[in-house]
Amino acid sequence: MNFAKIKWYDISNGPGVRVSLYVSGCRNHCKNCFNPETWDFAYGDPFTKKVENQIIKGLEPSYIKGFSLLGGDPFEPENAEVLAPFLERLRKACPDKSIWCYTGYDYERDLLTGNKGDIDTVMRILNCLDVLVDGKFVEEKKDLNLLFRGSSNQRIILVKPSLETDEVVLWDEQTIV
Repeated sequence: MNFAKIKWYDISNGPGVRVSLYVSGCRNHCKNCFNPETWDFAYGDPFTKKVENQIIKGLEPSYIKGFSLLGGDPFEPENAEVLAPFLERLRKACPDKSIWCYTGYDYERDLLTGNKGDIDTVMRILNCLDVLVDGKFVEEKKDLNLLFRGSSNQRIILVKPSLETDEVVLWDEQTIV
């Protein structure tokens, strides 16, 4: 797996100051995507143990509230296979940090059904996440007033309660995650 960039002090992709990893590779190709270079799976640099270690080290300061995973798309099977063990490692190393993930795929239709890759790998990732922002970016539904998402069709899902209740539980500004 390759990655496009790491933002060490990101305030756009989840609450508080975060470390954000942009993975390479996406088949969604949303119209007017803000990262079209990340559609290419070969774009950027290899995601290595050294990079993993740098991310975990970058999450150490108390003012860093969490980790955000974007792309490209983390749930592309080629990416998910690498990210599942990394996220499990990150969750153990940084249990007090929130983990947010962005995907162009639909939580119920694509991820929970196994329509997007190996269901065991997808579930390993979901079990590490606090929040999932799902859905393709839709230019016609773009809204600059939305928090942490680009278009109104995208949802901010609290993953753990959603998995526990088998119903989508949405995040709101009062929820601290």
